[in-house]
Amino acid sequence: MTLPLMPKATAVWLVENTALTFQQIADFCGLHELEVQAIADGEVAAGMQGWDPVGNGQLTREEIARCEADPALRLKLVKANIPLPQAKGKGPRYTPISRRQDKPNAIAWLIRTHPELSDAQVSKLIGTTKPTIEKIRDRTHPESQNIKPQHPVTLGLCTQVELDSALARAQKNRPAAQPLDDIGEEEQPY
Repeated sequence: MTLPLMPKATAVWLVENTALTFQQIADFCGLHELEVQAIADGEVAAGMQGWDPVGNGQLTREEIARCEADPALRLKLVKANIPLPQAKGKGPRYTPISRRQDKPNAIAWLIRTHPELSDAQVSKLIGTTKPTIEKIRDRTHPESQNIKPQHPVTLGLCTQVELDSALARAQKNRPAAQPLDDIGEEEQPY
């Protein structure tokens, strides 16, 4: 069950301003009935400012009146019609200086191990440019003699989840394999 924001302050306001039973207030606020009774007696939350659940849109006056008329009923939170915030896209990825020299190794590993990945996907995973990928592929990169393919996840340049999702997208975009009957004997891979 979803609880109201600031449940004790809400309970203080409901005790002071409504004729609801302690059990109704306790169920709505997620408190124990004895705690609500202690709030009413002034033993708990003394000096706490009550928080109006009607004013902040968590309850309606009609819901309170409905529950005051019948002690067996329970209060229900109002469904918020506030649109949920949209998640922002990730900006450019920052790679610490100590890991930047590892990017060519990760690119070489991706090119060798997963040729189905496009240059754009590799660029997004590692945080590099397409010309760098081409230079590594063509072996014209200035450090091409020192490049040793290494897994980008172990280098800390991407997460396994990001790599798996990129591979899934690449597999989905990959054309269907030809049936074996259409492949000539000279074209067979084995």
